[in-house]
Amino acid sequence: MEDSDTIAPGEARSPTWHWYLVGRPVFTHSNEVQLLRGGEELFPAMVAAIRRSRHEIWLASYIVHDDAAAETVLSALLDAAARGVRVRMVVDGFGSNAAQDWLERRLAGSTVALAVFRPLRRWTHWLQPGQLRRLHMKLCIVDGDLGFVGGINLIDDRIDLHHGRSELPRLDFAVQARGPVVSPMEQAARAMWSRAWFGRDWRVEARTLLQAPQPLRELRAALRGLRLTRHRQNADPPASHRPVQCAFLVRDNLRQRRTIERSVIQAVRNAKRSVWLVTPYFYPGGSFRKALKDAAQRGVEVHLLLQGKIDYRLAAWAAQALYDDLLRQGIHIHEYLPAFLHAKALTVDDAWSTVGSSNFDPLSLLLNLEANLVVSDPAFAGLLRRQLESAAAHSREVRLDDMAQAHGWTRWVRRALVAWCAYVYLRLAGVSGRY
Repeated sequence: MEDSDTIAPGEARSPTWHWYLVGRPVFTHSNEVQLLRGGEELFPAMVAAIRRSRHEIWLASYIVHDDAAAETVLSALLDAAARGVRVRMVVDGFGSNAAQDWLERRLAGSTVALAVFRPLRRWTHWLQPGQLRRLHMKLCIVDGDLGFVGGINLIDDRIDLHHGRSELPRLDFAVQARGPVVSPMEQAARAMWSRAWFGRDWRVEARTLLQAPQPLRELRAALRGLRLTRHRQNADPPASHRPVQCAFLVRDNLRQRRTIERSVIQAVRNAKRSVWLVTPYFYPGGSFRKALKDAAQRGVEVHLLLQGKIDYRLAAWAAQALYDDLLRQGIHIHEYLPAFLHAKALTVDDAWSTVGSSNFDPLSLLLNLEANLVVSDPAFAGLLRRQLESAAAHSREVRLDDMAQAHGWTRWVRRALVAWCAYVYLRLAGVSGRY
């Protein structure tokens, strides 16, 4: 369906960085995947896997919040560490800033190693290059055997950091995966943790090391903490499960700058029957918008499931600025009303799907560190589509008549404001020329 590589089943057992270096999706066979809706399904599955762990756990999250849901996962991590499991956890310095003190207190005295990606504890941190580029991926890998990836942070489904508690849980998705695709997931989580660990305040680290009774032993212990464990459990799924082809994708500011974006654009270009996209923040570049409009023009049913309950007003304006053009091309737009929407997923023709942390806006497509899983499987795609259709049934479908009733001049002013804000933000972040 797209420009991609495939690793044969016999080759998939030896983890390499091939998936990262080629710059396009690398599919592996013999994977087992399960779609998880919200933290209500993800957190129990993660906790169960953590409680069964024997060797090591890698966890990366944009947001960790001081609430019961996060506490449940954290308690399981602490218990695992207490019985000798090696636990490494990395959180973003902006998304988890409010909970960082709580997190450090809970982990104090344990062997859980916490790294904060680009911390913002002092005002001088804002002056450092790259602070607008955040760790936005959500990953958990247990024993190199079971992986979780998606858009769900470590926060209660009913809590919004800016709007408080809601009656219904937010709409969000993650995927549980087992098989060869877990290896690149683990490599990505390890890379993020190592990058954050070495990015700590080196003056404090050097002082602590020099004041240690045995500094060389402490240094060797720190270096051992970065090693890659060599064990691998059975990469093949149980015989009762049908093997699935998967590819793990990241977006970073090195080799994988546009892999996620190019992958979804190519999938939409190849669509023949249907495209279902869900995202809270929608302001993609011109190439992606053209792919969606071209698909609708050739008869493909294109549905966008976007926020109806707004968390950030400017983000809503950004999406709404595109409504008129998209609706005129035959694209269906649904605004989800029951609760906040946080899911980031795309499914095409009941054959190709992606679920992950990447929104379809400039921050995710051009700046943040993101992680998505691509699944080439009709059963998985059909299940995801049915979930989105169900959500759309509880949404308000936007019509062209709605746009005609809006004030014309305010619509154009908003569009200009959004475009200007996106341009300025990206220029400040060191990106230009695409929005």
